[in-house]
Amino acid sequence: MIIKGLQKITLLDFPGKVACTVFTAGCNFRCPFCHNASLVTRTETAKTISEEEIFSYLTHRRGILDGVGITGGEPLLQKDISEFCRKIHDLGLLVKLDTNGSFPDRLRDLIDQKLVDYVAMDIKNCKEAYAETCGLHDMSEELQKIEESIRLIMSSGIPYEFRTTVVRELHSKERIAQLAKEIAGAERFFLQTFTDSGDLIGEGLSAYSAEEMEEILSLVKPYLPSAELRGI
Repeated sequence: MIIKGLQKITLLDFPGKVACTVFTAGCNFRCPFCHNASLVTRTETAKTISEEEIFSYLTHRRGILDGVGITGGEPLLQKDISEFCRKIHDLGLLVKLDTNGSFPDRLRDLIDQKLVDYVAMDIKNCKEAYAETCGLHDMSEELQKIEESIRLIMSSGIPYEFRTTVVRELHSKERIAQLAKEIAGAERFFLQTFTDSGDLIGEGLSAYSAEEMEEILSLVKPYLPSAELRGI
């Protein structure tokens, strides 16, 4: 595992759990609104944290932590992700995985081995705008994999959420409504307000107002009744 960050405690990232968050390096997307650019395009600049350091921390926090969130970058790029999750489970801790959904075979492997307890998948946009939103020229092959991951997650029986970070320059209200149609029936969906972390891949991006986000939510609700806003 190439680990470049550790948030030692969070009450927000793993729903209902006290957790820490591990940040892996590298991603196959280049979303302009990505708030972890240093984990995607400048991975060599951040200090690498050894697995030994991670598991030493987890061992000393047993009884305090419920689980570990694994995010990135894209964690499923890590070839030893299964073993890493297994070691976390061996400590009696739960695993939450954040993913962009472009590696369904690796995701299926984790689910089949019961190595992941919660999945949070980013739905970048409706299909026709996916490539633009991910900063890529062509995504025809990746889109098929993303659709496969969506079906896999929804039928897995494990807790999950889909989420979309809403950026004014990339997400029209019509696009968000179409996105909702494409994942209709999902049990948990969040519209996240874009914030500039100061570590973005792109430039010139802005957020919708709280009032506008409420209006966008109303367009989503007919297809995803449990949809909520996050970050407002």
